[in-house]
Amino acid sequence: MKKQVSLFFLLVLLVCYGASAQNKIKVACVGNSITEGAGLTQPYPVVLQQLLGDGYEVRNYGMGGRTLLKKGDFPFWNEAKYQDALSWNPDIVIIKLGTNDSKPQNWKFKDEFIPDYVQFVNSFKKLPSKPKVYVCTPVPVFEEKFSIRKEVVNTEVLPAVKKVAKKTKVKTIDLYTPFLGKADLTYDGIHPNDAGAALLAQEVFKGLKIKAPKAASR
Repeated sequence: MKKQVSLFFLLVLLVCYGASAQNKIKVACVGNSITEGAGLTQPYPVVLQQLLGDGYEVRNYGMGGRTLLKKGDFPFWNEAKYQDALSWNPDIVIIKLGTNDSKPQNWKFKDEFIPDYVQFVNSFKKLPSKPKVYVCTPVPVFEEKFSIRKEVVNTEVLPAVKKVAKKTKVKTIDLYTPFLGKADLTYDGIHPNDAGAALLAQEVFKGLKIKAPKAASR
């Protein structure tokens, strides 16, 4: 009898957990190594999860070195993580790509950056979940490494991202301004350290303008 009661309560817990998981608002963080946060104790999606609370499920779809450009050296388009993000059918999508596109071998296709980015945003907007999509401006480049070019990021990629937001009618999250003059929040002049990832998460959280956790609509 005790065994049957225990099994009953276990089933109830599993059902409740499954229902709770289904009701969570799904947040997909799509991006490059700055999103992936390799080597960090808490990449920004982890901190964002803490800020949003239990009503949300945040997943990290960041991959180091990936480009937004389809003709880039390592396009995010070609990765399984891109398909995984689409298949998850998220409610909110946060895109932070463009830094690696500034490399010479990639930016030679700069005329295709905006059209590719528009298509990328629309691939999420067309999902059954009809997610709210946000595009992030790049974090400032303080040191030129890995062929990433400061001038290109600051004067070309940055305004291009804003144009994409306008064309696709999505919100922009400014990650450029909050990091100005704060090279100490990176560990190599490009990638945020743990403190930088925390700031990044706070800015994304502010950009989402979420007042309080709420249940998903479906």
